[in-house]
Amino acid sequence: MFRAKCHFSRRGADHLRGVNIMSSENTMDDEDTLKILIATDVHLGYLEKDAIRGNDSYNTLNEILNYAKTNQVDFILLGGDLFHENKPSRRCLHSCITMLRQYCMGDSPIQFNILSDQTINFNTTKFPWVNYQDENLNISIPVFSIHGNHDDPTGAEGLCALDLLGAAGLVNHFGHSHSVERIEISPILMQKGNTKLALYGLGSIPDERLYRMFVNNQVTMLRPKEDQDEWFNLFAIHQNRSKHGPTNYIPEQFLDDFLDLVVWGHEHECLITPTRNEQQLFYVTQPGSSVATSLSPGEATKKHIGLLRVKGRKMNLQKIPLKTVRQFFIQDVVLADYQDLFTPDTPQVTKKVENLCYAKVTEMLEEAERERLGCPHTPEKPLIRLRVDYSGGFETFNTSRFSQKFVDRVANPKDLIHFLRRREQKEDIKDEVNVDYGKLVKPTAVEGLRVEDLVKQYFEATEQTVQLSLLTEQGMGKAIQEFVDKDEKDAIQELIAYQLEKTQRHLQARGVTTEQDIDTEVKRFRDSKKNTTEEEKEIREVINRAKAHRLQRGVEPGDLDIAEELADVNMDSDEGSDPFPAPTRGRGRGGRGRGSRGGRGRGAATSEPKTASRGRSQKSSTTTQSKSIMQAFQAPSQRSSWTGATTSYKAEEVTIEDSDEDLPITKAIHPPPRAASASLSSLPKYSSQSHSQSSRGVTFDSDDDDDEDNPFKGPSHRSRR
Repeated sequence: MFRAKCHFSRRGADHLRGVNIMSSENTMDDEDTLKILIATDVHLGYLEKDAIRGNDSYNTLNEILNYAKTNQVDFILLGGDLFHENKPSRRCLHSCITMLRQYCMGDSPIQFNILSDQTINFNTTKFPWVNYQDENLNISIPVFSIHGNHDDPTGAEGLCALDLLGAAGLVNHFGHSHSVERIEISPILMQKGNTKLALYGLGSIPDERLYRMFVNNQVTMLRPKEDQDEWFNLFAIHQNRSKHGPTNYIPEQFLDDFLDLVVWGHEHECLITPTRNEQQLFYVTQPGSSVATSLSPGEATKKHIGLLRVKGRKMNLQKIPLKTVRQFFIQDVVLADYQDLFTPDTPQVTKKVENLCYAKVTEMLEEAERERLGCPHTPEKPLIRLRVDYSGGFETFNTSRFSQKFVDRVANPKDLIHFLRRREQKEDIKDEVNVDYGKLVKPTAVEGLRVEDLVKQYFEATEQTVQLSLLTEQGMGKAIQEFVDKDEKDAIQELIAYQLEKTQRHLQARGVTTEQDIDTEVKRFRDSKKNTTEEEKEIREVINRAKAHRLQRGVEPGDLDIAEELADVNMDSDEGSDPFPAPTRGRGRGGRGRGSRGGRGRGAATSEPKTASRGRSQKSSTTTQSKSIMQAFQAPSQRSSWTGATTSYKAEEVTIEDSDEDLPITKAIHPPPRAASASLSSLPKYSSQSHSQSSRGVTFDSDDDDDEDNPFKGPSHRSRR
């Protein structure tokens, strides 16, 4: 086993570099070309109990691994959320291990070497080296993966399902940051022939926390000290890409401008064609999910994976359409637009509306049948969603009876029809001449909200007399989220008890005795911790306390897997562009499960009404147990302290269109024997917020020669700024 060291340094300014075009004539694979299969958000095990859709995620992973073996790739890069559940079922783990063993083990020699310090790259295992260098394993296709929000590390040991695969020698888990104070991303340095690749990775972290760390210059990306311009820099990240709030996403401008290509996971919309960031001059590819986990427009685009070729400072990304993905068609119907056919006062208008919906569904089924011709691996029953806006006085019809007409033709008969309605909001009209009538009718934005967002909105809108005085909105939101998503029934109780203890000690140290002074000091003490690292530590302490007490009682969290009951879950993209949001949308669980928020351990999908109901129920029980601040200090709760680290977060769906092309697969080469690795040394830091005054650019190649706007085309060097 070869393990070497490599010098790292801060980025040098005033250097000239660029990524050149790899034309279709020059993409012949040779001993200098690295071939990487890229996929994200496989969500293995999604709806595995569903009689129709239960095998979809398994079939697609099998297809992805088969493509890797057929094209003889050097390695597979996964961008997070390999599993849909934070705690995969035995069937899910068994199927994953079986497929990895079938496709990734063999006698084919590995063509590239690892030059970096592997004890740093793979710091989550007791076998800190790449699996193909293990003398007890026979690996032909290494798999490198970061964790996502659905399969994120949890518990005191900070382990996830990927660590199980890592211990078995099937997956190389990298990009796991153990610190919440500062993040240092050390790349995996690879070399094949004359091609040098620096592979960076950052597993899923709560977006608000990571956003704050970027702003505070607490994220560091290390770079090789020697021959910096010769390295191709590839970065895999699993965060919100679209903006869901002021700090609930990661702007592309936060990433370092020395990067060449960013593989963005977590967003389910397939936008695999690289887009150029004109400010940072790198490219971003968003492969999207491999299985539709929500019935939203973002999931309706065709699913692809990518075959990336890197040769020196040149690259080429080839789109590979997935053929085992179940078809999904979605359409919106606004009943008010059909006044030539019916109005709310038309006799038997409900029957006419039902006939219109029947015709629309039939059209989508016919289109699905035409597209499926010649694709034997595509599942027969498609996913169909008709969203009906019945604003303006129309009535709904019986969706269960309607769905019975298509029960043998669609994969989601229970979710075929989705009714939604615009809500009229009254505003004070002081000047009838200058009224903005466009504001009188607004869509009700319900989809994609997180539990903590709802808590924050509630307390922002409520009266000052009923505002939280002891707890923070973030702490209460996180505790409720743990209760909802992970069934941690003690989370809210522990939060209250913990804050009572801390506040009591603070007041005693200050010598505050009168009730008026207590209220003032409590408010000041609470406000001083808002949106700080101390508040995050307290929240983690509370969650670990709740888990520890549950484990002491021998109680396991309840299984909230109701995904098969409601397939319309807002998993990991943002549907913010939808003008008619559905009021019953919810979030998924599994890892930081983002059902519309993916985060820390969300597992099964759950609808928003259920989430809201549980949140209100828990809040109500908490209220009945509340005391005045003076009463609370007369009988404080004393509990032992527990330590650990847990996280939780969610995400939403993106609605974007994408065009797809089937690009040819080039002939693969026979891998040469492994070469010896180079010598290495120390790793100085590189600030993620520094900006060099260099002149550089990134250009790509594609087979689409007629597309003038294709980001792959362009000069071999582009001037930066």
